[in-house]
Amino acid sequence: MKKASTLVVMGTFLLALSATLMAQNNKITVPAGTTLTVRLGRSLSSKTSKPGDTFPATLRYSVKVEGNTVIPAGAEVEGRVANAKKQGAFAGQADLALELISITTHGDTYSITTDTWAQTEKGKGKRTAGSVGGGAAAGAIIGAIAGGGKGAAIGAGLGAGAGTAVAGGTGGKNVNLSTESTLSFRLTQPLVIQTH
Repeated sequence: MKKASTLVVMGTFLLALSATLMAQNNKITVPAGTTLTVRLGRSLSSKTSKPGDTFPATLRYSVKVEGNTVIPAGAEVEGRVANAKKQGAFAGQADLALELISITTHGDTYSITTDTWAQTEKGKGKRTAGSVGGGAAAGAIIGAIAGGGKGAAIGAGLGAGAGTAVAGGTGGKNVNLSTESTLSFRLTQPLVIQTH
């Protein structure tokens, strides 16, 4: 009887160990530094947004690890306003800073940590934009500035792996990003994905 009990205990242990190993084998790590490019699900503005506000987005390009797609394009993403400051009537500057906080893929939602995409509007039409934090001090933006009935497309390349905003504008004094604007962020912490 004692021998049979020992065998049962050993069998249970082996089954648990096997399940643990299988679970580990079904996980893929997306490394820190991976770029996540998203499309905004709604418009954002330094005039109306407040720090802590969340916003929806979708992943524009699939994320691959060792050539295999681990997060498909179209995955739902949630972002958060890290900072927002509207420009004063006569002086000051407008600031808008964003970060990503979660991503949903294959029915599972994961918390993520990214660098911060930021844009500043200084005075009349002067702007800076980029990704800051997590070692990423680079960014780029393509936007439209409306003035005198004519639009001007401006692209600012601030380095490799930069954050990008497409179809966004400054609206004169404040930082405005329209729905479908494209922004890029970089993971600052690895993301472990459970495969199915």
